Amino acid sequence: MRRHWRYSGIAFGLIAALLTGCSADSKESIAMQDQIYADEAMPADATASGENYQEITENAFCDTVQQPVSTFSADVDTASYSNLRRLIRWGYRMADIPADAIRVEELVNYFSYDYRLPEGDEPFGVTMQVAECPWNTEHQLLSIGLKSQDIDFSEAKPSNLVFLLDVSGSMQDADKLPLLQQAFTMLSENLTAKDRISIVTYAGSDAVLLEGCPGDQSTVISAALSDLQASGSTNGSAGIETAYALAEKFYLEDGNNRVILATDGDLNVGVTSEHALSELISRKKESGVYLTALGFGTGNLQDNKLETLADDGNGMYAYIDSVTEARKVLVEELGANMVTVAEDVKLQATFSPAQVAQYRLIGYENRLLSQEDFEDDTKDAGEIGAGHTVTALYELVLTDQALAPENADAWMTLDVRYKKPHTKTSQLLEYQLLASDYTDFPSEDFQFASCVAQFGMIVRNSAYCGGSVLQDVRERLNAMGEQTDVYRAEFCDLVNTLEE
Repeated sequence: MRRHWRYSGIAFGLIAALLTGCSADSKESIAMQDQIYADEAMPADATASGENYQEITENAFCDTVQQPVSTFSADVDTASYSNLRRLIRWGYRMADIPADAIRVEELVNYFSYDYRLPEGDEPFGVTMQVAECPWNTEHQLLSIGLKSQDIDFSEAKPSNLVFLLDVSGSMQDADKLPLLQQAFTMLSENLTAKDRISIVTYAGSDAVLLEGCPGDQSTVISAALSDLQASGSTNGSAGIETAYALAEKFYLEDGNNRVILATDGDLNVGVTSEHALSELISRKKESGVYLTALGFGTGNLQDNKLETLADDGNGMYAYIDSVTEARKVLVEELGANMVTVAEDVKLQATFSPAQVAQYRLIGYENRLLSQEDFEDDTKDAGEIGAGHTVTALYELVLTDQALAPENADAWMTLDVRYKKPHTKTSQLLEYQLLASDYTDFPSEDFQFASCVAQFGMIVRNSAYCGGSVLQDVRERLNAMGEQTDVYRAEFCDLVNTLEE
């Protein structure tokens, strides 16, 4: 069965408008000439065609008497959303989409939210809100939002970036190497003389194309990128070794040092297993160099390996399905994805059994930590960049006491641990969830995030979505009115496009 891209010209036109400098509420439609979607057949079963995803076992409800504490790592990855968008645009029905491709927290965190900004020495502000759970009205939904201060990348500290680019034979398709070249050319155009760029390619072996080139030499960088050709096997581990060696050679003590890996993840020579790659990257991150992993292409995406590499490399993982997505990740959100403001960010929610009978963390299955890990500063966790928002959702079963008018006791204590970049000792922030945080009129951010989470649970056929269906999400989105944010407008289009 042949499947082709199907998309809304209005939605993608609005995205292009924003990413080329128009305001978020612009109605101007921009030509989709830079939309890179290959018009060719794609197998109905992405996993069988060579794509691999880490298995996810959904979080269950926990009894607060037996297990009052929930601990997990922050996550700013967005790959799952853009990958899901690709599958929907290919014409996949809901039943065709691999359940393990859906990481609900990454769907929710693809979008930005208007949370409280940090104050004083805080690296991020924290916003909490509770309202009725949309898919189970007998339960409540808790939203926890973290937001860091945005920066202008041109005014950020200097960057030492190493582009580690897969040019193996598997990267020949239009949505792989050609898209990669466009993406990194756009990134290079936003760098300045204070930045240093190195380029390492790998196929059967690795090669160094540039060493420590000043960032304002965009013509030199673009020329090196335009000459790339795909052929051969994929010795990714050799490229990783060389890239980190270059990052250390040009290391900036007071700067941003990062390897940016771009690949479909099909590493088939050298170190290839997920476990061995994890060990390799875990050793390399001790150098103080961060890792950004960018996935490209269809039919061969090794999502499981790329997620592991980013997690273990103190970095983030995004999937690039188009030039517009490349602009979002590498231009519009350049500061958030390249400048780390807090390392090893861990969240620990301690629920009061007198107030909350049961709770369930929605998503973050691959980010769970033990209670003891929270205070262990050697335990790795997620990084947050400048301008990032992080959202976590809990479904709650409250006790009768919780919503009593006279109740002033805390429902939950939220502890957040983080490290300042390149430090070894964590710092602690503490917040309390009170009955006053409950509202019958939740914010638009709350409503939208819960729509995204509900959609993700429905698509992965979750046992916890209360029997809700796509039409329930469509009706909720319609009730919210027209979305002026182009990414939210596109999400509405995706929900309307997907067939059950």
